[in-house]
Amino acid sequence: MSFVDVGEIRCDQARTRVFEHGWQSWSPTGAYGLGDLPPRPADETIQILCYRPETPVPDGVFQGEGLLAVETGDGGVELWSAPGPLQVPSVRARREGDRLVISADGPVRHHRVEGDLGRALRTWADGMAEPRTFPAVPPMWCTWYGYWDKVTDNDVLENLALADRHGLTADMFLLDDGYEAGIGDWLDPRPGFGSLARALDAVTGSGRRAGIWTAPFLVGHDSRLFHEHPDWLVDGAYAGRMWNQELAVLDVTHPGAAEHLVHVFATFAAMGVTHFKLDYLYAGALAGRRHEDLDPIAAYRRGLELVRRGAGPEATLHGCGAPMLPSIGLVDIMRVSPDIAPTLHPRSGDISQPSQLGARLTGAAREFLHARWWVNDPDCLIVRPEVEARQEWAAHIEGTGGLRGSSDPIAALDDWGLATTRRLLVPTATDPS
Repeated sequence: MSFVDVGEIRCDQARTRVFEHGWQSWSPTGAYGLGDLPPRPADETIQILCYRPETPVPDGVFQGEGLLAVETGDGGVELWSAPGPLQVPSVRARREGDRLVISADGPVRHHRVEGDLGRALRTWADGMAEPRTFPAVPPMWCTWYGYWDKVTDNDVLENLALADRHGLTADMFLLDDGYEAGIGDWLDPRPGFGSLARALDAVTGSGRRAGIWTAPFLVGHDSRLFHEHPDWLVDGAYAGRMWNQELAVLDVTHPGAAEHLVHVFATFAAMGVTHFKLDYLYAGALAGRRHEDLDPIAAYRRGLELVRRGAGPEATLHGCGAPMLPSIGLVDIMRVSPDIAPTLHPRSGDISQPSQLGARLTGAAREFLHARWWVNDPDCLIVRPEVEARQEWAAHIEGTGGLRGSSDPIAALDDWGLATTRRLLVPTATDPS
């Protein structure tokens, strides 16, 4: 759809700020002065992986996905937002003299909230989701930032023993990326990983909950699924390049693909998994030709409903890399920032990419969503000695109400790291931020 002007307001160079809400978990989000240059993707691949692919932002324009708010400087905030999670327009603001002209490529609601930006965002979030209580979620330990994609079943067993020895109260152990043979081949263990059943049985046998990572809507070109079931793919959908391969999209509207998706999660549930980290979810909302003529957001939501059917009604669904508004009501926990990394700054300069800086900025800007739409996930605590600015990252985690998870190899922690991890592994806050 083309952009149509939907409103305008007077702006003040010194006092006006524009809040851009990003499309998905990793999309930068924050408030910017009129003279600022908001974050933009470093290249076309990152546009697909971390921003909204179909609406790149022209130079000199502010753009929010489903929400653009303007703090006018006169004691109020003007908001233009999606009417609900099923329609998520891009909303732009361009400057023309002393005015900001607002345009959108779909229906929007406009309203004004008296007070500061924080109050306006909380009011908006309250109105976008059905009231829901979010019980406290216990802390976890995750394999990813210590072992990356070379994790083994022995790593899980070793850290289970060390958590007990050092009194780290991780109620759930999350087996992240690296156990699987291919992107899409979730039930096939990677040669060299060891036994998936052994790792999961050790977690549940210790009295903890077991979690597992998948990217349920991605199909890597090197996977068995890609070669055996080309009819299960969304025609014309390109999900970018990762894991040294091109990425296709699973067509959840195809009966065979839908049955397969339910089977994968039912199988994991039968193995004792109750926490499902669902990554790279943006792929499910990419445009393309599907078996059934559903728009991308409707197809995405159907995909999450299929995951829930397989995982079970009591399972915890944990979104990541996920379109924000379209996930309302369908996930229990949501990553609200880019990935953390051992480095303070992203290598590309693009704060959608893994770094402490990007995770802190976008995570803080989305703190208002916690216990309103879901439990926020600000990403894992990593505080081993080689992590840059680890005190600042620990302080950021301490200041959030969201999910607490450690992802250091426990043996790599020094005395400060152990004490800090032990202190910060507490359940999530149950009241909205």
